[in-house]
Amino acid sequence: MSHAPRRRAGLSLWSVHGLMLLTAGLVSTSFTVGKAIAPGLDPAVLTLVRFLVAALLMLPWVARHHGLHLPDGATLLRYSLISGVLVGFFWLMFLSLRYTTALNTGVIFTLVPGISSLYSALLLRERLGRYRLIALLLATVGAVWVIFHGDLSRLLAMELNRGDLIFFAGCLLMALYTPLVKLLHRGESMVVMTFWVLVTGTLWLLLLSGSRLPAVPWARVEPMVWTGIVYLAIFSTIITFFLSQLATLYIGPTRVMAYSYLYPPCILVLDWAFGHGLPPLRTLAGVVLILLAMLVVQHGAGHDAAESGRG
Repeated sequence: MSHAPRRRAGLSLWSVHGLMLLTAGLVSTSFTVGKAIAPGLDPAVLTLVRFLVAALLMLPWVARHHGLHLPDGATLLRYSLISGVLVGFFWLMFLSLRYTTALNTGVIFTLVPGISSLYSALLLRERLGRYRLIALLLATVGAVWVIFHGDLSRLLAMELNRGDLIFFAGCLLMALYTPLVKLLHRGESMVVMTFWVLVTGTLWLLLLSGSRLPAVPWARVEPMVWTGIVYLAIFSTIITFFLSQLATLYIGPTRVMAYSYLYPPCILVLDWAFGHGLPPLRTLAGVVLILLAMLVVQHGAGHDAAESGRG
């Protein structure tokens, strides 16, 4: 049975890919914005506020179109498992950005699709497919190249900084997100699922950081931090979710996932726009490999779907 996405009337494929380019750009800004506001609040508190703001912004839409019905215990447990990996990822992301660069986190994040494919093979018995394996190899080589600036001696000396290791641990959690959604989804609206994932994530974060909330100097939190949190909640959480879900209906999850390979070049462009300059040319070679990985996935999605259908 083929798992290729069904054709749908409405948007052209060029429009869908354009929306995914916009999504990649928006998600890429989350690393730069996160880097800017990370020193302003405790990582767990910062993540808590982000989840809470996103949930409150979604609340009117969910209440109007789906109604606010408290899920039963089993359903809340499913949502809590999904939100648990997201909470772990975002907490480790903000913590890591105190010690590493936005570019390094964006590059390391390109490993998530490959790791997620491995999780899917274990949890969902999905075949990885030849093209996805090739893309995983290209993205891994590209990510390692950029992190070590194309310097073989640094690679051999394993000069990873503390932030890189923290963020990689977060990526191991984030890679579980998509397989868990597939494994635990029971046919409910994805909007409803996302809302309750945000709500249960907020509860996780209250357990993690609730005791620290009274000690937070709220009055001294800079306006830039609040602006960054609202930006992340709207553009890097709610909008990108809707665009990704829409695109999945047209081009399927594999090709949507591949757009995360665009994060490093997008971050480089953002850094350049903010006057931080560009890295050495030999570092950019790793970005080229990551872009090739995306092209391999886009070109080979149909072949992998056919292989999966024959499996």
